[in-house]
Amino acid sequence: MKQDIFQAIADPTRRAILTLIAIQALTPNAMAEKFDMTRQAVSKHIKVLNECDLIKPEQSGREIYYHFNAKKMQEFDYWLAQFRQKWEIQFNQLDELLANIKDEK
Repeated sequence: MKQDIFQAIADPTRRAILTLIAIQALTPNAMAEKFDMTRQAVSKHIKVLNECDLIKPEQSGREIYYHFNAKKMQEFDYWLAQFRQKWEIQFNQLDELLANIKDEK
């Protein structure tokens, strides 16, 4: 069963894993060394990220390296883009309001 991308990235450990492998592909053991948890716990996070296609496994000899799937994150970014413009307009209006209040003082 496919996992929901929002549930996957809601977890801070999974976001940290994504940040790590965005820089460099890592094995589960290498990832586990970066966290204060067991390799089995890291494997559960990897499973969720893999089911969402946020990471891609690549077999290299006896090791599996996980790579960041930027294409999947791009899909997420496109979805967010529809809101980004509205947020920017509202933040700009708030900036103007705060500047006006400051000027009045």
